[in-house]
Amino acid sequence: MTKAIRNIAIIAHVDHGKTTMVDQLLRQSGTFAAHEKVVDTVMDNNAIERERGITILAKNCAVSWQGTHINIVDTPGHADFGGEVERALSMVDGVLLLIDAQEGPMPQTRFVTKKALALGLKPIVVVNKVDKPGARPDYVINAAFDLFDKLGATDEQLDFPVVYASGINGWSSLAEGEPGEQWGPDMSALFETVLKHVPPHEGDADGALQLQVSALDFSTFVGRIGVGRVNAGTIKPGQEVLVMAGPDGASYKARVNEVQTFEGLNRVKVTQAGPGDIVLVNGIENVGIGETLTDPANPQPLPMLQIDEPTLTMNLCVNTSPLAGREGKFVTSRQIWDRLQRELRSNVALRVKETDEDGVFEVSGRGELHLTILLEEMRREGYELAVSKPRVVFKDIDGERCEPIELVTADIEEGHQGGVMQALGERKGELVNMEPDGRGRVRLEYRIPARGLIGFGNEFLNLTRGTGLISNLFDGYEPHKGEIGGRKNGVLISMDAGEIFTYALGKLDDRGRMFVKAGDPVYEGMIVGVHSRDNDLVVNATRTKQLTNFRVSGKEDAIKITPPIVLTLEYGVEFIEDDELVEITPKSIRLRKRHLNEHDRKRASREAAV
Repeated sequence: MTKAIRNIAIIAHVDHGKTTMVDQLLRQSGTFAAHEKVVDTVMDNNAIERERGITILAKNCAVSWQGTHINIVDTPGHADFGGEVERALSMVDGVLLLIDAQEGPMPQTRFVTKKALALGLKPIVVVNKVDKPGARPDYVINAAFDLFDKLGATDEQLDFPVVYASGINGWSSLAEGEPGEQWGPDMSALFETVLKHVPPHEGDADGALQLQVSALDFSTFVGRIGVGRVNAGTIKPGQEVLVMAGPDGASYKARVNEVQTFEGLNRVKVTQAGPGDIVLVNGIENVGIGETLTDPANPQPLPMLQIDEPTLTMNLCVNTSPLAGREGKFVTSRQIWDRLQRELRSNVALRVKETDEDGVFEVSGRGELHLTILLEEMRREGYELAVSKPRVVFKDIDGERCEPIELVTADIEEGHQGGVMQALGERKGELVNMEPDGRGRVRLEYRIPARGLIGFGNEFLNLTRGTGLISNLFDGYEPHKGEIGGRKNGVLISMDAGEIFTYALGKLDDRGRMFVKAGDPVYEGMIVGVHSRDNDLVVNATRTKQLTNFRVSGKEDAIKITPPIVLTLEYGVEFIEDDELVEITPKSIRLRKRHLNEHDRKRASREAAV
């Protein structure tokens, strides 16, 4: 029970090398056997995480270094997954803040760091990728100090230790220098800094049990599994506990089945666990996030975890298109509702409620990415559904209608600065800071209504020719900023059902860019392309060439067609307007009008205008 334990979280901006760093810590601590074949980014074990190169779920692992058991929590870098971050930080006593040696602290770094500092955690700054061309470690350390100061760090937090590292090459050092002079051969410097600066958890092993559930897992054998840190007391298999939802919440008695801890990426059964141990507990059927397992004779509940409110909402409904039910296994409103209820067990930042319309559910989350990841997971599981355009969540504050404001940072080439600034200005953005880096790029900081960012991602990529980086962060609520213009182009709508022919595509090529290709099925009311003008146009997308008995002398012109726009889930959700839906099936993503019949659309627009 007296074993040395350290609990740390690794926080960083997207793509600053956090998951790669965890790989190295696992390898160098002897977690993997010499003959064991290990995939890169071993912590990103979700298929979507691997494809996108991002961390979505906070994950636990553990390493041993010189007799000390170090629990490591890998946290998401995106602000959209803040619910995961907040829970992860509740389990640890220190944080490693990873910063790219070239880019410096980025907005998402600011988001997670603010949470960590508010909890009183002392960060260790790890300047990663210092061997990259263009690295500027001195600038990064000064920028980190300024950031901590802005976020209200204490003097103790401002006196942070610094480690220089290259996660991909697997070395760390306490001093800057040339290879061979100062740089260490391995991650020892980082391990030693963790042991020195992260305090061991202090708790009374003989006191009343206190274990707050910070995450949930599920097993088909033992059911729901609660993951959390033992704050005080001791927990054993077979022990009777009181499950409490905060000091004033409901409570009930339950019996623990098994207690497990982490070793590397594996879970190991233990006979008991004490203060500081991060454990997995099963046998408690309805355990929820934020609840405390405590001693029935002397209850000591911890306050429930505070999670930021959602800022974005969208409607999910049953797929009602003529092509519905061809690809999906789960197509009914009851199946969709059950899946959303299952998601709520572990996705604490999500909110789901039924609406007045039958089969339509309102789902609220922290941002577009948060919601589209859920839709992508459902699609891969075999669900068919349709979703509406995202809307921001308004709040009444002191009798005034307020909307969420985002802090946006855009890192762009100087040649694209004018177009980006004009676009953000049109969306009610206010320039807060502009900082050229002296290398042909400039960093713009804007405060902008969250409404203005819906649909901006694709426009930004076009404006910067794919070279720009943009990230945003929730910055509070402010009074409504007025109307913001929507999409500039209309759409091409199919007037008939059938199959797309090359001949029809050739005739429509000068009308705009298409979403469909030859051979695709279409139906009346389906959106087949973007109109080159600002109005919607109903077109014949199933038109075929009239064949005759006469052959025309001379060679017929080959039909030249512009390649279609590849429809992704994110593109579709950003593109649509209020009267449109994205149809999502396991194999296809289509866009459609809410009312498929043209007469119904005209009647709906007349009613909306009244």
